[in-house]
Parts: sequence; C-alpha cells; structure tokens
Amino acid sequence: MIKDKSTFESRISILPKSPGIYIFLDELKQIIYIGKSNSLRDRISSYFRSNKNFSSKTLELVNKIQDFEFITTDTDQEAILLENSLIKKHKPKYNVRLKDDKNYPYIKVDFNDPFPKIYVSRKASDKNAKYFGPFASAYSVRKTLNLLNKLFPYRTCTKKITGKDSRPCL
Repeated sequence: MIKDKSTFESRISILPKSPGIYIFLDELKQIIYIGKSNSLRDRISSYFRSNKNFSSKTLELVNKIQDFEFITTDTDQEAILLENSLIKKHKPKYNVRLKDDKNYPYIKVDFNDPFPKIYVSRKASDKNAKYFGPFASAYSVRKTLNLLNKLFPYRTCTKKITGKDSRPCL
C-alpha cells in the first residue's frame, strides 16, 4: 500500500506523458476507478494536488485510493476503447458512465439474409455477421456508411425481399 503522499509523488514524477488508461485500487487491491488520459502523468497527478474543486464523489474516491496502475497506448482512440472494455469487464464502483451496456458502435454486415444488410450495431455477437470496429464516434460511422452507400450502393431497407416487390430496395 502506497498511500504515503511522497511515494505517490515519486511514482507520478516518472509516469509517461503519453496517452493511456489508469487504474485506481483500494486497500484490498480492488479496482475502484478506471480512467483515460492524453497525458498519464498530468491526469494522475491532478488527483493528488489541491482538492478544492473536487465534487464530494471525487473526494471520496481520492481518499480511498491506495495504489494505481497504468497502461500506455499509442493513441487517444486506443485509450478510449481500452477504458471502455476494462470498465465493462471490472465494473468499478466510481465509474458511473460506461458501466451500462451501451457499447461503441460497429459496422455490421448481416449475412442472415440472401441479400445482406449493412448497418450500425452496438453489439458484436451474431456469428452470421461480419463486424468492423469498434469505433469511438457513432456520427463518424454513420457518415462513413452514407459515403460508402453513394460509392457502392448496398441494401438499406429492412423489408423481406421476395422478388415480387414493385420497387427494389437495393
């Protein structure tokens, strides 16, 4: 246990200024919070400076931190996706966002029909589908799909194709 402020400061001073995720642990070494940052050193040190502007929830969190770990990533996007997956896996007490089942979007190509559908999905669980992603921005995914549909028209309707329709949806 390293709650001693000087030990925290010496560990923080050698942290990288690169993107990544950080994990706060309590006295039982249980994960209580997972966060992401563009600069691990700056973000982690912000918890141990003056706490005048902290909410009561953040003050409670800081008082329970006994240790921390971190994982560096190559990009901010990787940090976002890693944070999301670790929060969903560990469900830390102080992570109120991202603990729900809402996930980052995927592009799904659904092969369950003879005429495959392509759309945005937040779950990648269907074995008869091909998934691309996850992506950090649903807006960007939709924009990309709109562009792809202009260049390579694909099925966008959800009705059953019988071959007797008056108007095709492909």
